[in-house]
Amino acid sequence: MTRELRGLYAITPEAATTDVLLADVAAALAGGCRLVQLRDKRSPMAERVARARALRALTRRHDARLIVNDDLALAMLVEADGVHLGTTDGDLRTARAVLGRERILGASCHADFATAQAAAEAGVDYVAFGTVAPSSTKPAAERAPLALFARARRELPVRCCAIGGITPDNAPAVLAAGADLLAVITDLFTAPDIAARAAQYQRLFEEHSA
Repeated sequence: MTRELRGLYAITPEAATTDVLLADVAAALAGGCRLVQLRDKRSPMAERVARARALRALTRRHDARLIVNDDLALAMLVEADGVHLGTTDGDLRTARAVLGRERILGASCHADFATAQAAAEAGVDYVAFGTVAPSSTKPAAERAPLALFARARRELPVRCCAIGGITPDNAPAVLAAGADLLAVITDLFTAPDIAARAAQYQRLFEEHSA
């Protein structure tokens, strides 16, 4: 499974209504994205469950995977493909035990390699470093140097995800540094043509492999 974690990782924006959210994610999937994370920290629980179930049905139709941000119970409730946990959002070993080996577990590591090492030892499938560039979503976040990705590729047996301020202009350098996943929120979901922007990111991975 870990070997398959590569490509655009669409992170849903907070402010979208459910209808807009589904339409935007459908466009990203039409553009070739196959990994989506539901990031929703504001909606009431009933609405979060409804959104997660709708997204799960949508991603299944596109043979894509749905990851739930920071909520293991919700991920299990809707039979999502996995969960992504921040550094204060739960114990990774416990999450791995609950998820089993078939579901995906990701962890935020910010700019700290020791955190990534501990996450790998706890059984995650990928570690996320960021922000790699100035980000409108988290403007005060610490910058993660690209050297982290090269080190992680050499020393860790897991995939690496880059997040924060990623655009088609800076993405090639991030891929060259060693990132396997590009987690994108703003540049993807504010694009005039979301499907075309998703396809643009996917082409970058094809070009990097050539």
